[in-house]
Amino acid sequence: MRSANPVLDRLDDVGRTERQVLGAGTADTMTVADVVSRTVGLLLVTGVTAAVSWVVVPQAAWISAALAGSALASLALVLVISLRQITSPPVVVGYAVLQGLLLGVASRAFELVYPGIVAQAVVGTFGVFLGMAVLYRARLVRATPRLARLVIGTLVGIVAIGLVNLFAYLFTGRQGVVVYSLSDRVGWLPYLFSVVAIIAGALSFILDFDLVERSAANRLPRRYAWYCAFGLLVGLIFLYWQILRLLSYVRR
Repeated sequence: MRSANPVLDRLDDVGRTERQVLGAGTADTMTVADVVSRTVGLLLVTGVTAAVSWVVVPQAAWISAALAGSALASLALVLVISLRQITSPPVVVGYAVLQGLLLGVASRAFELVYPGIVAQAVVGTFGVFLGMAVLYRARLVRATPRLARLVIGTLVGIVAIGLVNLFAYLFTGRQGVVVYSLSDRVGWLPYLFSVVAIIAGALSFILDFDLVERSAANRLPRRYAWYCAFGLLVGLIFLYWQILRLLSYVRR
């Protein structure tokens, strides 16, 4: 079974290759605790960077440049780390720093229009994440092939539709399933799109947790704990953006 998270999607293939090359008895193997500790560390780096950029980056003068630059750099790093399956801590931490810059500047823009919205989005994001962890731990929601197909198909559709919507907005100025303005009115379709994205993002964590557990059981080298933590960070940031956007719709 594959993960719905594109970063973690090929981790099983990596595990098989590593075992063939290094053997099943390789020392210094990854554990679930390793992934947890590294995920927490990356979240702290992202949070601290976001707080610094919130205070330091001038809102009026540099917000566009900061958003565009950090977004492009973050996207490039995601592609490089995912495609080359990089497990180097400095590279992964660099992604967390860039995302922190992006989150801090963009979140401040939302907060200026809708006071209190950032705290609500943060609480909502970690609430969903912890809720899915509890459901997974209690085996109330299981990572089945049917769930994997459903979640992966939904997320692929969300990303594809979101990209089409973005290009349509850039070239025509029309806003469809995603409303980029912080003040325009919102119809029912953006609400539906955001809710579906949040549900799919939440369910993807079930597949991620299962893959991390299996990777630890299959004795992947410890360096892949950084790769797993990076994948979970990408999922959390995706969920945060979806919740933040939905809350901005509601606050209008």
